[in-house]
Amino acid sequence: MTDRPNQRSVPRIFSHTRRQARFLRALGRQQSSDPATFVFDDMVEDIVERLDFTRADPGSALLMGDMTGQLAPALRSRGFDVESVGPHDFDEEQPYPRTYRYVLSLGLLDTLNDLPGALMHVRHALEPGGMMIAQCLGAGTLPAMREAVQVADGERTHARIHPQIDRPAASGLMSRAGFTKQVVDSRTLRARYGDFNRLVADLRDQGLGGLLADAPPAFTRSSWARAQAGFESLKEPDGKVSETFEILSLTGWS
Repeated sequence: MTDRPNQRSVPRIFSHTRRQARFLRALGRQQSSDPATFVFDDMVEDIVERLDFTRADPGSALLMGDMTGQLAPALRSRGFDVESVGPHDFDEEQPYPRTYRYVLSLGLLDTLNDLPGALMHVRHALEPGGMMIAQCLGAGTLPAMREAVQVADGERTHARIHPQIDRPAASGLMSRAGFTKQVVDSRTLRARYGDFNRLVADLRDQGLGGLLADAPPAFTRSSWARAQAGFESLKEPDGKVSETFEILSLTGWS
């Protein structure tokens, strides 16, 4: 009997092609002057702190989604043997070709159609006693953006921001995947914006845009103007809007 999920029952929420293209576009934007990196800065710092706190011995590490290129050199400087890949050259929903001491993922798990299967594949890819640390955006992310795009669509709303994972659901998925022990926690980042276009640019810089398989209609000039107006209505007395990024951290051992 196998513990793999039935692939025929997996809903297609995200577009694999759009996911690859988004990652490659963001990599290109990271080469421009002063791109936004704050979400990945936080993820990288948290992973390094967790490895240091657990006194993780150097070993083989599969690193997925190192958008800003910061984590790989940090690990190598600590003696880890790092294989770094992105979604354009590795499919987390398929079995892994080899095993690793560590599997580390940045900003990718929340855009998988078969997250339960992907977590099982990670567990099978870990050496005995191996550890996974995965960071992704959680359900408390982008409330201001959600409100602005609802205003843009008017009475005929469209799904423009994809479903996200909350902490209890992530914990349940980790248990279902069969990790011998697991920890799921979350933290919140807040960024202040005086301009809607800057928020959109920061999301694009970090590859955090929409990937829904059923893509919503593109914004027209008028709907874009309504989104900007909706954003303006959220401004606080200092003329800025607080946007929230919830980051989930999933840590599991084989």
